[in-house]
Amino acid sequence: MAREKIRIKDIAKRSGVSVGTVDRVLHNRPNVSKKALDKVQKALEEMDYKPNMYASALAYNKEYTFFCVIPKHESEAYWEEVEEGAFAACEYRRDFGITVKMMYYNRFSAETFSKVMNEVLKQEPDGVIVVPSKIDITRKYTDLMHERNVPFILLDSYMPDLKPLSFFGQDSFASGYFAARMLMLIAPKESEIMLMKQMRNGNVASKQQENRETGFRHYMHDHFPKVEIHEVNLSLDDKRENYDLILDDFFTNHPRVHHCITFNSKAHLVGDFLQRSNRRNIQIMGYDMVPKNAECVRQGSISFLIAQHAYMQGYACVETLFDAIVLKKEVDPVNYMPIELLSKENIDYYRRKNIG
Repeated sequence: MAREKIRIKDIAKRSGVSVGTVDRVLHNRPNVSKKALDKVQKALEEMDYKPNMYASALAYNKEYTFFCVIPKHESEAYWEEVEEGAFAACEYRRDFGITVKMMYYNRFSAETFSKVMNEVLKQEPDGVIVVPSKIDITRKYTDLMHERNVPFILLDSYMPDLKPLSFFGQDSFASGYFAARMLMLIAPKESEIMLMKQMRNGNVASKQQENRETGFRHYMHDHFPKVEIHEVNLSLDDKRENYDLILDDFFTNHPRVHHCITFNSKAHLVGDFLQRSNRRNIQIMGYDMVPKNAECVRQGSISFLIAQHAYMQGYACVETLFDAIVLKKEVDPVNYMPIELLSKENIDYYRRKNIG
């Protein structure tokens, strides 16, 4: 049976105060005596009153600005889908005065991260979504946000010590372990595997990539300890045209390598090379359903992609800030994304999910 709607005048009648007093209590407005407040609260409890949070938020007529701090990126990249999801959530909640502003930093530069975060805090945000830099420099700004009561969400890399409102991303260790298991289902007799990295000064771009590799190596150590893993660095400081030379030299000198893996979204760098050089007996496995990767899967140079719903992550981060800040709802502190395996047979059926 449908629950009967409780009107303000019903609450006023039961509590013995005016309609105006009930309205002030429901909207947390001043000029209500303790005696009247107690009467209204008692009536609300007895009537099991549940406020319409959406109506209250709309009536409040406040505007909210959320900042999203993410790495600089190229077009058709993983982060572009995160942006699209965030802006879609912003559009879905436009009646509540939600604005999302994107800010970008260089993933390999703590200085640019600090500069961006200083600018964000200067603008007094209502909430922040942040892809963390190294934990020590990130902690400086998360501590400031705690001091200023600015809710923040961590995206991509989970750092529980920073005590975020919430986290969205994959369990990166489990993801790497899963990737190794799937790879070795199609390469159980291989003696050598190539691991492609993109590094700068000996570092990969994120803690997430490090954790994926750790999970991968744990599986290999436990189940295929004799397989030799060759690392190939397509340096971020090198020119793209040099990548072909590096890859051609590697595959020429390692004829027993037929399977490769990478833990970033750039598997297409190897996949494109394999197609151009007509090396049809070699395949690579990678991450993220960006268009260039998807095309390599269709062409057969990428065997599998592990997807993690970048669009959903961007959307969910904004929606979670909305729930916590505007609707005052409790939110889930840890939100792990699915670890999904895409191949030539199912990649065209993989769709982003509109949450709204």
